[in-house]
This record gives sequence, structure tokens and C-alpha cells, in this order.
Amino acid sequence: MSSPSFFEGNSLAARDAKSLIHSYTNLSQHEKEGPLIIEKGKGIHVYDDSGKEYIEGLAGLWCTSFGFGEQELINAAIEQMQKLPYYHSFASKSTEPSIRLAEKLLEIAPVKFSKAFFVNSGSEANDTVVKLVWYYNNALGRPKKKKIIARMKGYHGVTVAAASMTGLPPLHNDFDLPIQGILHTSCPHFYRYGKDGENEEEFASRMADDLEQLILSEGPDTVAAFIAEPIMGAGGVIVPPVTYFAKIQAVLKKYDILMIADEVICGFGRTGPMWGSQTFDIQPDILSCAKALSSAYLPIAAVMVSEDIFRGMVSQSEKHGAFAHGYTYSGHPVPAAVAMRTMELMEERNILEHVQHVSHRFLDRFAALADHPLVGEVRSCGLIGAVELVADKKTKRSFDPKFKAGHLAYLAMQEEGVISRAVAGDNMALCPPLIITESEIDEMFDRFTRGLDTVASMASKENWRDG
Repeated sequence: MSSPSFFEGNSLAARDAKSLIHSYTNLSQHEKEGPLIIEKGKGIHVYDDSGKEYIEGLAGLWCTSFGFGEQELINAAIEQMQKLPYYHSFASKSTEPSIRLAEKLLEIAPVKFSKAFFVNSGSEANDTVVKLVWYYNNALGRPKKKKIIARMKGYHGVTVAAASMTGLPPLHNDFDLPIQGILHTSCPHFYRYGKDGENEEEFASRMADDLEQLILSEGPDTVAAFIAEPIMGAGGVIVPPVTYFAKIQAVLKKYDILMIADEVICGFGRTGPMWGSQTFDIQPDILSCAKALSSAYLPIAAVMVSEDIFRGMVSQSEKHGAFAHGYTYSGHPVPAAVAMRTMELMEERNILEHVQHVSHRFLDRFAALADHPLVGEVRSCGLIGAVELVADKKTKRSFDPKFKAGHLAYLAMQEEGVISRAVAGDNMALCPPLIITESEIDEMFDRFTRGLDTVASMASKENWRDG
């Protein structure tokens, strides 16, 4: 973090503190300590304004799949900017990049979808999903079938409807959320919520039963959809237990409830295949995606829908004269061109094969951390994972929040030159650019482990485990 001297005069840190509101930041603390200013990036590395180098172990925010400075993506933006820097998709207008990208997404989708709709972020995508679910059920003459079930610790964004579906209290506290009609079922985290003597498959059966009981208590004719990330990202990188999605989808089919796959983090190779839905055999009716769609070089996201849902949209459009939803930047040609080039590069450079190859080293290095004195559980898949820090490995007791173990681990790792993130408390996540090499994975984990060691020493000296 910035030192007090950085606030003197007209430094960038001082100007930041005077002018910017920072997302997911303790604003009071930020006023005192200021920002870490990132000045440039290359490959998997970023550099602050003092020249210090960091491995970007979270690919920014789970998103920069091709790392920093990929010239092909930069060129795609420049070329499209010179040709057509902006146009919209209202009133039957279109552009070649948005058409080509929609075709590509439908081609590579995990199931057969009918159409793609472009927005600017994962939050906007999931807000759009909510509106489409309501719109569709109105088209079918089911005005009561509107409730959407998400999961505790699930993350779906920060706009009003998306934040309501997110199952993390900080996104609801004093924002007057969630809105009506958004429900939450059990979190499928076996390590935390499995019962004594229960195996993963039995736990998955209980999770499916919890969902069914919630549907029955609300009334199946009032429940429209269920939304889930294949792997829960900001909720702690929670990998679903064995048979979980098969059992969940059986319940949804029984009560005619739509399956929505939130692929904002898992899409485009993060779990090994192109989609997390393929990794866990999810058959979605609607899919939202963002982040790695353009390697985060420009904001773009998408929603793909089944033919049935699109036909409902068409009938409502006929009824009202137009599909009255969309954004100024929906299908913006410049992000669409960059996203299209990103999809091409994934194929040209065999990124999926690369991920599947190097992920063995990634998973092995994560697994080795299970014996670390701070680590209660290791969770990983493809090139995404986390360790959960605990005060007592045997009882799984968490650290008292007053010790801020996750935050201090994040700072210690940053000091060692790797940017991680503490998610959902004391879970330390890694989600590096997909282009990372095996040697870079080793260096990243060496730095990550040194950060853990620093915090373990602090915990021992300050008797955190007695707290």
C-alpha cells in the first residue's frame, strides 16, 4: 500500500484518495492508506508505479485470460476503432463484429442455444436474465411463476437484481436487498456443511432435497428458475460435490424450472473445457458469460437463450410492438471485435489444450498446500482454486474475524509479489491468466506459500488460535 509520503503534494495516491470511490474497499482505511497504483502489465505480470513486479494471480478479477499486452487484441481494437468506433443494436441496426461474435458463441456453446444478446458486464447479463425469465413466463401466461432461486455464497453481480441473487450478506447489508422474489437455497460446500458420516454423494442428495423442499414450500407454480455458477467464485471457489448438478437438474426438470448457468468466471477455458457446464454436465436453458470473453480488454458480456425462450420473447415483441430492453453499448463493435479475436486466438493457440496440460502442475501445487498449518481445505479445478485458512485443522474452526487472517494473507502475498484475493472471508484464491506456464505456476505458488508462511508466523506469535 502507499506510504504516508505518497499523500504529499499532488501525488497520484493523493489525487486518487480525493477523487475516486473504490469497489470492494474499506473506504475509511483507503482514505488513510491510499491505493496500490498499477502502471503497466506484460504477460502474467503487472508493475506498480515504483516499478515493483507482481504475478497477477487472479487474472485481474478472474478475467484477463491472455494476460497483459496481447498485441493481437490491441490490434483488433485499433482496426475496428478506425473502421467503425461505435454503433448500436436498436431498431434492427447491426454491425459485422456483433454478428460474427454471436455466431461464434452459438457455435461453441455447451448446448444448442437459439440467440445471443450482448451487454457490458456479468452483472448486466444476470440482470437481463432475470428480466427474460419474467418476460418468458408472462408470454406463457404464467404470471405467478416468477421466483428465482440462487444459492447461499453464490455470486451473480452487483446490480439490483444480480446482487439480490448473490448470496453474500455484504452485498445486501444496508442496500435494502434482496428484492422480492429472489430466494436462496443451501450452499453446496461439503467441507463446511457436510454432516458427520455423510459422503459427498449423500451430501449432494441432501442439497437437492433442500432445493425441492424450498420449491414445494413456495409452490412450484411460483418458481421460475434456478441460477448457479459451475464453480462458485467469490463465495470461496467452491467446487460442487460429486453428483450435485445431476441431482439438482432432476429436481428442476420435475417442476418445470429453468436452469441458468452463470459462466461469467468459468466460461472460456477456466475449468479445462470451454465451459464449466461441460466440466459438470450442466444443461442450461440460459447462459450468461463475460470476463474472459474479451480477455477483459474491453467490457462485453452475453446472454444465450434457448429457442423456447426466444420464441416467448418474439411473441411478447409482437404483443407490445418491440422487445423493450437493451443498452446503448449492447453489441458495441469494438469490444465485439476484440472478443471475436479472443475466441480465434483460443483456437489458434490451442488454449484449452494448454490449460489442460499446465493445470496438472497447478492442481499439484495446490494439493501440496493441504499440509500447511493454516490450511483447512484445498479446492481447485482447471486453473482456478483456493485454500481455506482455519484456526484449527482438526475441528475446521475458522479464525476470529477480528484477526483479518485473509486480508493479512492477501497483503503478505502482495508483498511477496503475487496478487491473490481473499474471498468470502479467509479463502485465498488463485485464478491466473490461462497463458501461464508451468515454471510461472511454480514461481506463483512459491510466492503464495511464502505469504502463507508469514501469516502463520503472525498467527503463532499473536496467539490467533486462542482467539
